[in-house]
Amino acid sequence: MSKEKILFTSESVGSGHPDKLCDQIADAILDATLALDENAHVAIEVMALADTVIIGGEVKAKKRPDFEAIARSVMRKVGYTSSAIGIDADKCRVISKVNEQSENIAQSVNKEDGDIAIQGAGDQGMMFGYATDETENYMPLAISIAHKLVRVADNKRHEGVFIDARPDMKSQVTIDYSDPNNIRVDTVVMSVQHEPTYNKEAFTKYISEEIILPVIKGFGLNTDYVEKINSSGVFYIGGPLGDTGVTGRKIIVDTYGGTARHGGGAFSGKDPSKVDRSGAYMARYIAKNLVAAGVAKRLEVQLSYAIGEAEPVSIGISTFGTANYSDDVILKIIRQVFECRPGLIIENFSLKKPTFKYKDVTNYGHFGRPDLDLPWEKLDKVNEIKSLLK
Repeated sequence: MSKEKILFTSESVGSGHPDKLCDQIADAILDATLALDENAHVAIEVMALADTVIIGGEVKAKKRPDFEAIARSVMRKVGYTSSAIGIDADKCRVISKVNEQSENIAQSVNKEDGDIAIQGAGDQGMMFGYATDETENYMPLAISIAHKLVRVADNKRHEGVFIDARPDMKSQVTIDYSDPNNIRVDTVVMSVQHEPTYNKEAFTKYISEEIILPVIKGFGLNTDYVEKINSSGVFYIGGPLGDTGVTGRKIIVDTYGGTARHGGGAFSGKDPSKVDRSGAYMARYIAKNLVAAGVAKRLEVQLSYAIGEAEPVSIGISTFGTANYSDDVILKIIRQVFECRPGLIIENFSLKKPTFKYKDVTNYGHFGRPDLDLPWEKLDKVNEIKSLLK
């Protein structure tokens, strides 16, 4: 009797996916608002339909940017310049219904003396961070490959060399872990929106030979995988025309591809006082530095907060049987090395004045980004951890 394969699958989506379009608009609004007022509180939600973009949420700021202009600019940059493609950036309706942030929430975050050390969490909630040594960027293999597939495809589309490609696209990668000494790619799925008049054979060949194959080879993996390209047959109706987009629906794409658990909230459109975002970045920072220091081969960190309070309610870990030290030792190191109070996370990562833009991390994941210099991806605590372990 043949043994069943041990398989794991993750997916990613391109910048033209309707949900990601909404995430990009939300994060672009966040960036523009923080540029006008670094202490602004922002919680933006976006919905994109075939002919309408709706912007809602709450913002408390000294000055607001032009939400409509930002939304149209994002759509234009992605490539949505015609209703036939998915939505027309210049002709669609943009409806903005953004309220002031609740004073009850604001008072929980803002302290009268301005001491960032006692700044409270903007809401209750739990966040997870994860790291594994199976890739050089300490990310799970399947999501790393899936992200790179759509990133390469998106770049080629914008460069004009991916003929007949439209903005909407998805990737999916299945890894075979049956033999731990010979981890393999089992299946690669790609769905890419195309022009109605496209040459199907040439389009499929380009995806196979110019996108999928080079990416898989770049990871040093096998090339005898199963390939499924546009398995629905045709895919020219895409973007908001084909499927309504909403912020926060791609949280597993944003994080670890399902390898680790996810907390209760999405990231996009939220300023860093929201621990859904800053807490998740901190949890990843902790997990990555611990794994890089040799504490475990795989490690998941959970942080939880109560609204208005600075100290985490709880810090938890899972090492999946890969730890070289006891949970007690690891937790003591976390409390000794890492500062998890929201105000200090924001300060230490410069999240109010980021060297990056939040919209830079909207696509292709918030973690393990080889193309961006992100503060929560730095391995600057490894030596301190190793010293304590001695």
